[in-house]
Amino acid sequence: MRLLNGWRRNRLRALPLPAEWERIIERNVVFFDCLSAAQRRELFGNTQVLLAEKQFEGCGGLALSDEIRVTVAAYAAALLLGRETDYYPKLTSILIYPDTYVASGERHIGEGIWEDGDDARFGQTGPRLSAVVVAWDDVPRGNHATRDGGNVVLHEFAHQLDYENGSVDGTPLLEPGQRASWARVCEPEFDRLRRAVVDGEPTFIRRYGATNPAEFFAVVTELFFHCGGELRNNHPDLYRQFASFYRLDSARWRRVERLGLSPST
Repeated sequence: MRLLNGWRRNRLRALPLPAEWERIIERNVVFFDCLSAAQRRELFGNTQVLLAEKQFEGCGGLALSDEIRVTVAAYAAALLLGRETDYYPKLTSILIYPDTYVASGERHIGEGIWEDGDDARFGQTGPRLSAVVVAWDDVPRGNHATRDGGNVVLHEFAHQLDYENGSVDGTPLLEPGQRASWARVCEPEFDRLRRAVVDGEPTFIRRYGATNPAEFFAVVTELFFHCGGELRNNHPDLYRQFASFYRLDSARWRRVERLGLSPST
């Protein structure tokens, strides 16, 4: 089966992307023009695989279009650039709502406290949920990118990367040589963020990242792809860990830096 999957994926990656799909990615993926020619080709190939292997469903009355499917797949594909990947093996479905939706279940109300109830959400996934849910209105597109570095697709698919090591701990599947330095840097950074939030201090990293290590990894992933230069300036050691994992130097992506992040309060 592994050989069959590898052959099929190689064939998909080699197929030319339809011209209209290329235009969608160029138009909607905020950092597309910051990628090298080789990275763009890889992004197109990864997008082809995800579109072929995952089931995309419109929810809440949303009629799926190529623009929606291709944009979401391309952002998810960007997290896989430059690395060996099994294309989110725990994931089968991508559910897309037109905007914020209401889900029942546990919700975080602060200070490590959770309660049952209805919660308005713009994205969701889980280690036992073989789906990613996103709200289309919250997906950054072209010049409509958010100023706080937020990207619901990158956030939820970062969680999927977190699950690949068999636990929900904010640590993705790392190379053996990366594990010690990852823990040495990321654990103190998370603790500093939590203390700053408790003390009411302004933070560069969005406060939601202090919820737990899993959310910290997802929030910093958003910042890495959208505001790499500012992440490097504010948290250089943390930036280096994410650059090593994602095998990208997003601090050199000039267009995205112009979004202009300010500290979160």
